[in-house]
Amino acid sequence: MATADSPVDRPGAGAVPDDYLALDDAEVQAVFTRPTRTESGRESFLSIEGIDCAACAVAIDERLRAMPGVHAVDVNVAARTGRIVWDPARVRLSALFAAIRDLGYLPYPAGDSAARARRDAEHRGAIWRLFVAGFCAMQVMMYAVPVYVAQPGDMTADVERLLYWASWMMALPVLAFAARPFFAGALADLRQRRVGMDTPVALAMGITFVASSWALFEGVGEVYFDTFTMFVFFLLGGRYLEHLARRRAIADLERLTRRLPASVERLDGYPSHAAGERVAVHRIRAGDAVRVATGEAFPGDGTVLDGASSADESLLTGESRPVAKAAGDAVIAGSYNLTGPLVVRVERIGRDSRYGQVLDLMERAAGEKPRLARIADRYARWFLVLVLVLAAAAGLAWSWAGSERALWIAVSVLIVTCPCALSLAAPVSIIAATSRLAREGVLVAHPQAFEALAQATHVIFDKTGTVTANRPVLDAIEPLAAGIAPERALAIAAALERGSLHPVARAICAAQEALGAQGALSAQIAQSAQSAQGAQGAQSAQLPRPEALAETAGGGIEAVIDGKRWRIGTAAFVAALPGSNAQLERAVRALESLAGGSVAVLAGPRGPVAAFRVRDALREDARPTVDELARAGLRTLLVSGDRAESVDAVARELGIGQAQGEALPQHKLQAVAALQDAGHRVIMVGDGLNDGPVLTRADVSFAVGAGAPIAQSSADFVLLSDRLGAIAFAHRLARRTLRVTRQNLGWAVLYNAACVPLALAGMLPPWLAALGMASSSLLVVLNALRLAR
Repeated sequence: MATADSPVDRPGAGAVPDDYLALDDAEVQAVFTRPTRTESGRESFLSIEGIDCAACAVAIDERLRAMPGVHAVDVNVAARTGRIVWDPARVRLSALFAAIRDLGYLPYPAGDSAARARRDAEHRGAIWRLFVAGFCAMQVMMYAVPVYVAQPGDMTADVERLLYWASWMMALPVLAFAARPFFAGALADLRQRRVGMDTPVALAMGITFVASSWALFEGVGEVYFDTFTMFVFFLLGGRYLEHLARRRAIADLERLTRRLPASVERLDGYPSHAAGERVAVHRIRAGDAVRVATGEAFPGDGTVLDGASSADESLLTGESRPVAKAAGDAVIAGSYNLTGPLVVRVERIGRDSRYGQVLDLMERAAGEKPRLARIADRYARWFLVLVLVLAAAAGLAWSWAGSERALWIAVSVLIVTCPCALSLAAPVSIIAATSRLAREGVLVAHPQAFEALAQATHVIFDKTGTVTANRPVLDAIEPLAAGIAPERALAIAAALERGSLHPVARAICAAQEALGAQGALSAQIAQSAQSAQGAQGAQSAQLPRPEALAETAGGGIEAVIDGKRWRIGTAAFVAALPGSNAQLERAVRALESLAGGSVAVLAGPRGPVAAFRVRDALREDARPTVDELARAGLRTLLVSGDRAESVDAVARELGIGQAQGEALPQHKLQAVAALQDAGHRVIMVGDGLNDGPVLTRADVSFAVGAGAPIAQSSADFVLLSDRLGAIAFAHRLARRTLRVTRQNLGWAVLYNAACVPLALAGMLPPWLAALGMASSSLLVVLNALRLAR
């Protein structure tokens, strides 16, 4: 890490402002900077105020890339965010911030309160400028209308001149205050020898005001103070509405970044001494016990030590219903405690918490731009130069033709051809779609994946942890002896397995608990048993008490119940007891061939009594998701490392026609590559734990489940909840996003193609050109906001 005394000295290093030097401190950087995959690299996320167009993004990109040690730069105009990958051994972070400020923009660390305060101040200033421009434009029009409607002889020259002077006085506040952002932006562009969106606009405003003032002072020619004030008012109005629309588009994302509390009550010495002290949340460390009051957010991931309540995890997991919390339950940083105070042991804080990992993904996504946005930015920059050339050519051509309107035609061309709509067409659509997915519990890690997702043709699902819920369930009981009801067999098995942590044991005990609560076996288990209810079924609710219980690793459990020796476990473990091994083997093979899974056998003093089949439960919405994807025209495949029989059984249950079991990671890669070589676009859906290579290879990838290591995931999209239906929703939304983006780009091109000839022909006055430009940008933003609904 570079410090003030490090050898990272280069020309201009001494010009770094003092208020940026603190950014070189490692603790300060930890809030918005993280290491990259290479040990020497750092990745920083910024909020950048003052950027309004593609030219702004290009200027920042070129300036930073020209500095030593900068490896990558991404600037998102719509979100006003940036991402810089840099080498601390070659460049200081403070120097990077200073370079951005030298361009005329204000960089802040991502999530910094100063950035939010600056945006709030900018919002208030925009309202005041819009009010001043509107009020003055109304007054100028009041002075201009009598001149327009007066007939010859109705108004003396002195009165007409007085009205012009009044208009000039009312135009001064518009020039000095309301239009100041346009002139400031253009001046910053000129200082950096570049052309930005504000350049043609400020040039048109300046020409209009100066030419009108010259005509007033000299008493010759026409004055257009009404056009000038209306022009500024329309532009400010369009920019303000656009600003409101963009704020609405990223509202969900901004709410997510502000969910941690400012302070929390720390309980020092808990539980022996529960003295509480209110401390800032950044002073909380892993292992601290904190009391979270009703209505407060949890400061970190942890475990409830005391109390009972419910939590709102909707914005982090997509679960709309409150989740009950009691002692031993896990809580997520950033979720809200709803109904009662809780004492929580904090286990992970900051970037290590699930909330911090979510923010990492959001910040990375905000700094990236999709392919269509990059194309629009590249052409918008050169289009600005063309605007100036075209306006100058139009003015000269009309001047040579002897027209007195040559200057105003040039102004109209300057205004109407400004490519604001073009630069906003793609970024605002992506932001609106990202915000909508965030409400569904889907985080977008790589926005450029929207296009590939919309064009996908195949979906490959992993099985374990993806279409299954990592929750073992008992789904079949096979009687192996007469005279014992399945309920009695289940009760004995649960008594033996009650203290075991094995997944099969947990499934059997859960089935017994459900039997006690419902009074009957589930329909699926009862059907599989196909056994008459014996008199012993009445004892099902009473769990026997085992004695001399012993567990054999890899085998099973043995105990004495009512003076009789019982065993439950693998077929080989149970075979040591008396009974028919041939009968036992046939039963086990039958259960395994039926639908895979694990089989546990219960045997008593007279031999095997029953066999229990346990397997991972399918997610509730797995089949509806597969059906919806199929209706959308996508082919689905199931590829898993599990046994082929189990994979085939799950595929049949989900309605997936093509399945591959016993697939190693390289086999999954081969399956994806084969489809891609055939010209298909592939979506890979995995649990993010061992599917990293294939998630990277696929055209689009989803990591499913709360257990996925979010920060290191290779996926393009991360499901915070376990609802697979969000994948189908994301696919639908991606198609809409691509369609809306193309509509916006088409409208931007069509608008310029239609209005530029009108302006060149002198058929578009400056005020109408201003209204058209503002309306085109607003239309693009409002069209994109349909995605957020």
